[in-house]
Amino acid sequence: MLHYTFMHLNRASNERKDQQWITRQINTNSRWLLIDKDRNLINVATSELHLFELEDVREFDKKNAVFLGVDERYNYFALDVSNHNGTLPLLHNTDLEFVDMRRIGLQLDHNMASVGVLARGLCYWHKTHRFCGRCGYTNESIEAGHARRCQNEQCQHMTFPRTDPAVIMLITHTFDDGIERCLMGRQAGWPEGVYSTLAGFVDPGETLEQAVIREVKEEADIDVIDVEYIASQPWPFPSSLMLGFIGKASSTNINIDQDDLEDAQWFSREQLDTFGQWGDAGAGYKLTRPDSISRYLVEYWRAQ
Repeated sequence: MLHYTFMHLNRASNERKDQQWITRQINTNSRWLLIDKDRNLINVATSELHLFELEDVREFDKKNAVFLGVDERYNYFALDVSNHNGTLPLLHNTDLEFVDMRRIGLQLDHNMASVGVLARGLCYWHKTHRFCGRCGYTNESIEAGHARRCQNEQCQHMTFPRTDPAVIMLITHTFDDGIERCLMGRQAGWPEGVYSTLAGFVDPGETLEQAVIREVKEEADIDVIDVEYIASQPWPFPSSLMLGFIGKASSTNINIDQDDLEDAQWFSREQLDTFGQWGDAGAGYKLTRPDSISRYLVEYWRAQ
């Protein structure tokens, strides 16, 4: 299964609009995830998201608390403490550290990794939507952190969390030698040797399949047909939903756009078997990060 897709919480979409209901959840078996500058608080000794009890977070204003959901044990909330002055006294445990989820995600329990990226994504959305997009006035958090409303009485525009749809695709072709190969590329800023599937954001007014065809043509000058949806993955780094596809190439001559890719090549399954892993030191080709849908698509194809 794809990482970050094991969301087990009931998000209580109707109930969370009731402030009295939210207050009861806060005061009854609530657990609190802290976010600092887009990083989640982790117990690095146990590789777990650290959950505080209500008493531990009394010093924080709950006005901007973000309700995440409930399970059979707890009511989960997130707090962004990025603007807290000085050292947080509650972080007395030296095993506690604010960590980027992309660094720690694979080590976490699948369910809680999904909760962690939900907390990160919602806190990022609040941070980047502090002002009204219509009149520029201040927004305030409402509906337990799942909406923001303009404080200008003549405006009162409401904003809701959004994700940016992005397509990511493994493109294949069976060559004259009878060997099927897949198209992979790399950007200059990536770790040495890492190659990944191609990807790009969906433009207004186009379907997902059209976005796949356009992006591959723009990045590698390859024509694509027979686009097939495979799976999706939330990727709130900062705010994307990755929609994974496999497609067939009807042309094979690669011509890369240097603004997007440093290199692109066709690789056979046999060649991929010789690749190193993400994070390996030294030279040589390497597969992309194992928690990504890009890697999922590659493994899906390799297993066929």
